[in-house]
Amino acid sequence: MADPDPDTLRTRFTRALESARGPAGGPDPAPYADNLLTRWQEPQRHYHTVHHLTAVLDHIDALEPHAQDPDVVRLAAWFHDAVYLPDRSENEERSARLAERALTEAGVPAAKTAEVARLVRLTITHDPADDDPDGQVLCDADLAILASPPSAYAAYTTAVRAEYHFVPNDAFRTGRATILRQLLDLPRLFRTPHGASEWEATARYNLSAELEMLSLSPQAPS
Repeated sequence: MADPDPDTLRTRFTRALESARGPAGGPDPAPYADNLLTRWQEPQRHYHTVHHLTAVLDHIDALEPHAQDPDVVRLAAWFHDAVYLPDRSENEERSARLAERALTEAGVPAAKTAEVARLVRLTITHDPADDDPDGQVLCDADLAILASPPSAYAAYTTAVRAEYHFVPNDAFRTGRATILRQLLDLPRLFRTPHGASEWEATARYNLSAELEMLSLSPQAPS
């Protein structure tokens, strides 16, 4: 699969940044876009790549009617996995702090910068409140991969396993099963009307099927 066009991604970032910072403007967006693109192309990434970033941005475009400030949500998408080390547990918090520093320097008003950081931190739980439309849009866009067709879902799970290649098989299966159960225990995976109607059933099917596969222990050697 070819990588998304970097110039197109830079344009998408620039539009979101300029919208968020308003008429006051600020420094050239290009270095900020390039820094983020470099991060999203780091070698330890197999799923959390520019393909995932592009998919999340595309889903936000589709969910835009449900958002209060869609360009703030788009900026949150750019930053939500900007710091990603699979062996660390504080990636979302570090990504949120990166957003706070970078967006302040880039001229985004304090309130919108804080909102981007809040949205990034929300991806720890993917459990936005009922009165949080922007949080719902970001979380739905981030989880939309769960509603993929079988081949795409299989590629997703393979990529996730590759990111955690350093984890022994038994430990990975146990940890992954815990995550799947936590997701399945949510009253709703998707909070926007579009996500609930178009993605919920397929995502639950995929998660349940993966969980069943994980529960099938390898045959012991005879």
